[in-house]
Amino acid sequence: MNAFQNALKQLKIAADAMSLDAAVLEILKNPERVVEVSLPMRMDDGSLKIFTGYRVQHSNARGPYKGGLRYHPKVDLNELRALALWMTMKCAVVGIPMGGAKGGITVDPKKLSAGELERLTRSFTRAMKDVFGPERDVPAPDVNTTPKIMAWIMDEYSKIVGQPAPAVITGKPIAIGGSAGREAATGQGAFYVLEELVKKLKIQPQKTTVAIQGFGNVGYHMAELMHKAGYKIIALSDSQGGIVDLRRRGMDPKNVMEQKHSRGLIGNMYCIGSVCDGTNYKAVANGKLLEIPCDILIPAALEHQITGKNAGRLKAKIVLELANGPTTPEADEKLKRKKIVVVPDILANAGGVTVSYFEWVQNKQGLYWSEAEVLKKLEPVMRQSFSAIWERHLKYKTTLRVAAFVLALERLRDSIQAKS
Repeated sequence: MNAFQNALKQLKIAADAMSLDAAVLEILKNPERVVEVSLPMRMDDGSLKIFTGYRVQHSNARGPYKGGLRYHPKVDLNELRALALWMTMKCAVVGIPMGGAKGGITVDPKKLSAGELERLTRSFTRAMKDVFGPERDVPAPDVNTTPKIMAWIMDEYSKIVGQPAPAVITGKPIAIGGSAGREAATGQGAFYVLEELVKKLKIQPQKTTVAIQGFGNVGYHMAELMHKAGYKIIALSDSQGGIVDLRRRGMDPKNVMEQKHSRGLIGNMYCIGSVCDGTNYKAVANGKLLEIPCDILIPAALEHQITGKNAGRLKAKIVLELANGPTTPEADEKLKRKKIVVVPDILANAGGVTVSYFEWVQNKQGLYWSEAEVLKKLEPVMRQSFSAIWERHLKYKTTLRVAAFVLALERLRDSIQAKS
């Protein structure tokens, strides 16, 4: 089952739980628009290469399309359709007036020079000039895209329309209209949600062990926040592997990140011969990290990490999804039977899109908010969204994922029917 089929299955389960109007479900099962563009580009060595770019616009029932752009060799339409649908749900869950989209280019950006990367990005922007727009479709960073890439898109689009257009994209550098607090937003939003869950389940952080798969921006910020709150981070991994604390006393994520910056990976922080970088740390593969006995497991990497094949081996009590779509529907069923609480991605990682929305608002109104102001505005959004989902979880006697989809579908249904 591909990612889009997984997303449709999640949609159908929630629609059945709430007896959603069949017409509304049919509308939401299909993206409203799929754009594919060919991007011929002259490489530094003079050769010509053709790249393919995409934008999937799932729904603008609640406002302009919103969603990231990823540069990755395995970008494909089924994946983007799923991610766009999840973005629609995510925006509705936190109540922001935007819809869902996703896009990107099939490319390995690590194999491009800085000049090639800029030329490709500007070419993509020109090809999407009638797709993107502050009132139409507002992209943002995603896998392998950076604030610098967002700056190129904003600059090229502004040239096309003949005036500054900072609101065409979010995730920009602060110097050209980006929002303070954006870098920490996803982790901070997830931490607010975790605090609410901890209250409901009566969990004591100091007695709680945590394993995090994915040690990029999101995983690192979440690890930092949890470490400061007293949680014991016993395992961390990046794309090349990870480490586990054999004594289960907890590691300081800042120290691990320093090792990653100096060596390029964190898997070296264990004993090799007579060299010990991290006492009592042992190497662990990404897949095996998911199966480590812990209280909270946080997948913060890519999609489809927890599947029907490995879900039965999970030993966590809580799965907090910081990645998009890390758990398949088959895995969800197994986790439900094991009574593992899953905090779904469309809630847990929605802090990022919420602060992206704040950036768009600031750009539209010519405002600038400090990081403290941004996070102060983010906190009630995340806490209230959790409460609304928890209410539906109890009302429908269902999982938090289904409850989150139900909340999103209620809001989307109201928007769609209001225009009918």
